[in-house]
Amino acid sequence: MTESTLPASRIADRLRAHVGELLRLATPVIISRAGLVVMMAVDTAIVGRFSAQELAYYGLAHLPANLMVGTGVGLLMGVVAMTAHALGAGDEKECGRVWRRSIPYCLLLGLLFALVSLAGEPFFRLTGQSPDLAAGGGAVLAVLGYGAPGMMLYVATGFFLEGLKRPLPGMVAMIIGNLVNALLAWALVWGHFGFPAMGAVGSAWATTAVRWMMGLGLFAYAWWMSDHERWGVRERVGAWWRESHKQRHLGYAAGLSLAVESGAFAGLGLFAGMISPMALAAYTVGLNLTALPFMAAVGLASATAVRVGVAYGRGDRLDMVLAGWTGLGVTSVILAGVGVLYLAVPEHLAAIYTADPDLLVRVAPLIAFTAWVLVADGGQVVMANALRGRHDAWIPTALHFISYAVVMIPVSAFLAFVMERGERGLFEGILIASVVSVTILSLRFALLSRR
Repeated sequence: MTESTLPASRIADRLRAHVGELLRLATPVIISRAGLVVMMAVDTAIVGRFSAQELAYYGLAHLPANLMVGTGVGLLMGVVAMTAHALGAGDEKECGRVWRRSIPYCLLLGLLFALVSLAGEPFFRLTGQSPDLAAGGGAVLAVLGYGAPGMMLYVATGFFLEGLKRPLPGMVAMIIGNLVNALLAWALVWGHFGFPAMGAVGSAWATTAVRWMMGLGLFAYAWWMSDHERWGVRERVGAWWRESHKQRHLGYAAGLSLAVESGAFAGLGLFAGMISPMALAAYTVGLNLTALPFMAAVGLASATAVRVGVAYGRGDRLDMVLAGWTGLGVTSVILAGVGVLYLAVPEHLAAIYTADPDLLVRVAPLIAFTAWVLVADGGQVVMANALRGRHDAWIPTALHFISYAVVMIPVSAFLAFVMERGERGLFEGILIASVVSVTILSLRFALLSRR
């Protein structure tokens, strides 16, 4: 019996199995990914309640910092894809070799990001920020850079474990990291437990310390897990740069794609800073509340890539198709539910981040508007990962460039400055670009599904 002649009941059984497996894999990944944004959300709330000006420093520094982390995540995406492919093909030792080759690579990336972070202040001045804003944001960015190698180590090891269908350790590390970060940020920002009040720089030190803790902790788990011999975790690898060509090649496309997307959002943040420090603070809060449910989409996207990748490894076309569309459907339903919440209580959500009445007036409408952004933005990251799971690397990158560089940046600038819609215009540009992105990526997946 061929795929085309499978009865509807068999296809329905496969679909139910995909939904169950997707949620099983995605739930801990969602918590891990969402934990990154929860950490930022907690820091944003702590810093925002300390001072609106310090929140502007914090928000400005995280524009290039998030760009670098997003790029690093993309560059390391080949780890989860190649681990999943090796698992699907039954080559268990290769799984560990994929991870071992990723360690020097991820630490090299982290070191480069740390060095770039030291040039924050002159970069911000070149982009039109005020001297005070550039100095404050540059100081925060430099401290965040010190934690970049630890963050990349956490990402590489987490991807390896997710490729093995073991996302729980990454989730546990993220939960512990968030608890430690909340306490450290509270102490360092406000000056508790004998520390001086450091404002936004204090939150950056807390984040840096926690990122190293999570990276080293997850590495230790993978190295000493009980069945490390089965996966070849401690086996020697040869010339890691030459032998990791294939997984780096997959990562180049994903890294460029996420760099384009993250860079576009960073560009919008710089636009907000050009409007005013208050507009930048409002943009920071609005983007944070967009990013929090988006991390659920990223977790579902990662699980979708694993499901598609395993099916690709064993040559099952029907399962690849079902895995991709199931990921999109489940993600859309979940994010639509979050959107209803954002529409219902935007003022209450805004009050979590600030007590400044002027900032509250600007933030609440942005939160309500992000309800319309969530489904499209989440859907596009799922479809991009579904395509990468079946080794379609560069076309999704090109489509991301069209959506976020060609569409979002000029449209947002036009709405914000020419139409004088301020930070609201920036978010309207995000919505338009996200709709374009999910549409063309879905069409690409539908086209490949027919082959």
